[in-house]
Amino acid sequence: MDLKDKLLSSFLAFENNVDLENPVHEIRSEAIKNFEEKGFPSKKEEAWKYTSLNSLQKVDFSIFPKQENTLEYKDIKKYFLHEIDTYKIVFVDGVYSSYLSETTHDGVDVCLMSSAFTKPMFRQVIDVYFNQVASKDESLTTLNTAFCKEGAYIYIPKNKMPKKPIQILHLATGNEAALMLQPRNLVVVEENAEVQIIERHQSLTENEVFTNSVTEIFAAKDANVDYYKVQNDANTASLVDNTYISQKDNSVVRVHTFSFGGKLIRNNLNFYQNGERIDSTLKGVTILGEKQHVDHHTLVHHAQPNCESHQDYKGIFGEKSTGVFNGKIIVDKIAQKTNAFQQNNNILISDKATINTKPQLEIFADDVKCSHGCTIGQLDDEALFYLRSRGIPKKEATALMMYAFANNVLESVRIPEVKTRINKIIANKLGVRVGFEL
Repeated sequence: MDLKDKLLSSFLAFENNVDLENPVHEIRSEAIKNFEEKGFPSKKEEAWKYTSLNSLQKVDFSIFPKQENTLEYKDIKKYFLHEIDTYKIVFVDGVYSSYLSETTHDGVDVCLMSSAFTKPMFRQVIDVYFNQVASKDESLTTLNTAFCKEGAYIYIPKNKMPKKPIQILHLATGNEAALMLQPRNLVVVEENAEVQIIERHQSLTENEVFTNSVTEIFAAKDANVDYYKVQNDANTASLVDNTYISQKDNSVVRVHTFSFGGKLIRNNLNFYQNGERIDSTLKGVTILGEKQHVDHHTLVHHAQPNCESHQDYKGIFGEKSTGVFNGKIIVDKIAQKTNAFQQNNNILISDKATINTKPQLEIFADDVKCSHGCTIGQLDDEALFYLRSRGIPKKEATALMMYAFANNVLESVRIPEVKTRINKIIANKLGVRVGFEL
């Protein structure tokens, strides 16, 4: 039985364990029909031309964990942003860990999707927002919708801001020989509200883990959202991350994606600007080695006038790693005075590394300022020679150039502790100790 057939048969068992009277039931049922029709994406599709999921479909993944596993905080502390106080929503093998988490309902709701699905107090938000911006056609998104049960539920009411940032952490322990996880997150930030979120998926095992994650983010008028994705996983862990963002007038949403490890990572980041004077920022740093594969697919749809979007992705690829960047900007005819920027710069430090990059613009308005571009190259030998002539060893000189290359992405990080942590990860990836912070 291949993975698709196993998922379809598992859905029947899944339905027997959920509330069939819940209005989400109909959404799940429709979603599984869509997945059954479409199946897993293949390289025959233009959007998946450079990324194959064939190897994952041959693995006998457990769809539901057979037993719960407990973890001690001291053993996983390094995966948290422990330098500052935060709310924490932690899942172990897909199961919520109250012991490791710190949630709140003090003016804001930082809790679980399972609670939001079942408790009447959350019903109005679920009815208005759940599955409203997520794609009904993208097959892995529909698969997640069909099995959606658990994940992070974050609701920030009008004029509110949580007392501290929020961390979402998904851990896989290796209890199963191979495990598939399908977390679903919903983030609703009402008018003039703010939130900062750090998300991480981390495998603690050499067993295969395949995470198919979907996050919906709604930013109302004058809302401000900072979202940081840290991807530095084991070489047996694969992640498909679909994030959908709907923005209203004057809202600001920034998403930073730091991809440093994992067997296969696919990031689908979709922004929909449904108002005027909106600002959308998409930035990322990718550093890969071995046979790792990261695929960034971005979309910014400008549907109203007087809005901005800024995309800046940097990639450093070594050994036999593969990078993909496919960024699309759509400017509707009505979206005059749009200012859209997109840039993808890459450095290959190995003759066997590969990068495929495809920036795209679809502009139907005539009074806009839009630009896009990409570069692929190697380190500047003259600059490297200059640094070495000043007494800097080759390894450290190379690291300095790498840091300079990634600096304009890191400088927009608004949580200092996140910036420090990313600096340390970059230094570790480059195999050096750097005595400064950018």
